[in-house]
Amino acid sequence: MATTSAGPVTRDRAAAARPSVPSCHGDAGGEVVRDGRPVVALAGSPNVGKSSLFNAVTGARRTVGNWAGTSVEVGTGAWRAGVLDVAVVDLPGAYSLDPLSPDEELTRDLLVRADPAERPDLVVVVVSATDLARTLYLAAQVLEHPLRVVLAMTMGDVAARRGIRVDTDALAAALGVPVVAVDPRRGTVTGLAEVVRTALAARQPVAAPPADAPAAAAGSPEVVTGDAFDDEELAAADRRFAVVARAVAAATHRSGTARTDWSDRVDRVATHPVAGPVVFLAVMWAVFQLTTRVAAPVQDALDGLLSGPVSGGLRAVLGAVGLGGSWVEGLLVDGLVAGVGMLLTFVPLMAIMFCLLAILEDSGYLARAAVVTDRLMRAVGLPGRAFLPLVVGFGCNVPAVSATRVLPNARQRLLTVLLVPFTSCSARLTVYVLVSSAFFGKHAGDVVFGMYVLSIVLIIGAGLLLRSTLLRAMGTEDLVLDLPRYQLPMPRLLAAVTWMRLSAFLRTAGGIIVATVVLVWALSAVQVTSGRDAEPVQGSAYGQLATAAAPVFSPAGFGDWHATGALLVGFVAKEAVVSSWAQTYATQEPGDLHRPGGLGASLRADFERSSGGHVTPAVLAFLVFLLGYTPCVATLAAQRREIGRRWTMIGVGLQFALAWTVAVAVFQVGRLIP
Repeated sequence: MATTSAGPVTRDRAAAARPSVPSCHGDAGGEVVRDGRPVVALAGSPNVGKSSLFNAVTGARRTVGNWAGTSVEVGTGAWRAGVLDVAVVDLPGAYSLDPLSPDEELTRDLLVRADPAERPDLVVVVVSATDLARTLYLAAQVLEHPLRVVLAMTMGDVAARRGIRVDTDALAAALGVPVVAVDPRRGTVTGLAEVVRTALAARQPVAAPPADAPAAAAGSPEVVTGDAFDDEELAAADRRFAVVARAVAAATHRSGTARTDWSDRVDRVATHPVAGPVVFLAVMWAVFQLTTRVAAPVQDALDGLLSGPVSGGLRAVLGAVGLGGSWVEGLLVDGLVAGVGMLLTFVPLMAIMFCLLAILEDSGYLARAAVVTDRLMRAVGLPGRAFLPLVVGFGCNVPAVSATRVLPNARQRLLTVLLVPFTSCSARLTVYVLVSSAFFGKHAGDVVFGMYVLSIVLIIGAGLLLRSTLLRAMGTEDLVLDLPRYQLPMPRLLAAVTWMRLSAFLRTAGGIIVATVVLVWALSAVQVTSGRDAEPVQGSAYGQLATAAAPVFSPAGFGDWHATGALLVGFVAKEAVVSSWAQTYATQEPGDLHRPGGLGASLRADFERSSGGHVTPAVLAFLVFLLGYTPCVATLAAQRREIGRRWTMIGVGLQFALAWTVAVAVFQVGRLIP
């Protein structure tokens, strides 16, 4: 509960001391711009289907996952249904208006602390039929304020399977607001549009505080003490619970025909202290085996298209206009087409990875993974639900940094942001596949899986190091997390989430890769010294920069300028490592990363030379360093936004030092093994 320090204060003074609140209708931070349309805000506890409802009514592709805390920022979209035309704001999930984390604080501020003229025109509070009592508490608080309110009830089908039926008319009568049953996972939201239109047309707010509900927090300037304020808050909470209890009793009917709860039986294994980690590792192993194997046929087709008709056709066109063999052909064919072609070869890998992760999310399993990892997380001073932002990091580090806002403690958020770069993002996956296929053949999938296991080890190791040095004051706390019921993933939602993540990857990586390819091509074209005849690129500006940095990595067995240059490019974007190799080796980039061809042969020759014949430990050391060293510039920008420049630079130093140390250890120990 919110409290004040001891001593007399006035509520007006306390309100004046609050920081300014962003507007729902403002033009910054992703908020809705006031353009004459009514603004409808979606609010609700985590894991009630709020973001699924947002996607259903707007057609947007907001992240949807069957775990608590998926939405950590304000999402916006337009809802047009018949005569209804409104702007929709998807607020972060909040259990109540007494915030325990930044995302809950944002929801509270936008709903009740903003200037009345800047608050939403209507609030749709999403509640779950499977857990009505808990999810109605937020609605009871919202009803204490002069807001138009509509309740949207989800998961009625799940409740029915458990022998629970909720009478929406009785619930509406008990609370004094319209209640509509919806099923956004199946796109059933038709009735909500008419209720929203009617509510917006009303002259007075639909929601009137129940007769025994507490007054809104803002109001008279009476003087209260800290203890009196605490007593008042407790009394207000008791009255809300009473309102919720009566509403649930009036509207809920149990048939006594609930089906056997198989979800609990599965959880006896999935969350078991011993069996749970085994299941988790088995699931992750299966994910990465499928990712590395299933994409191969599609990549073969892309290889044939890009290396044949596309490249050949472009060369023919350039030759016809007198540009054959010129720098223009080099830039377009060897630079841009190769770079875009490399990006397209990522698509099958990324699509499979994103689809499999979406299945794990929508089924409810990843929430169990947080329970399984709770003991490890607490060892570094983090709650088990800190694992959820880290899971996001295995897709992309940038949204994972933002997802740390679901954590209630500032120092926990700081530590988690510093650990996110150690999660092996999907951009690194392409390099893993190419390198492991070139050096380990049919065992490539096992090597890739091992890199993800090592990623978890690095997270724990870095967390322990930070907790024992810079963040010694970190405490521990028990895991408090809603476990959603297991459910069959919906193909429509899986396709939407996969496409949303894939298109975001392509939009972000596309521009970065093209820019990086052009930059590497330009630096490679500028000769600053005479290079070896066999490798003229080494004499270029790019080659000399990479050569200067190469000795740093000699103790790790890959002190070759090709490998060093790829790592320098990887600082901008890990996706561009493969294209930089293709350019500097002056060989065609493989359309199928599982069959590296000439590029793979060049890599094997250089690792053989730089490692003194100890190829396997050198390759593993390179992969380890790629996993752990400085993240891409987009992640650094996200970190700076969340934790500031100083802590971001501390993180960069930690990541480089830890990655280099582990890589050297892998090589030096590995070379001693016969």
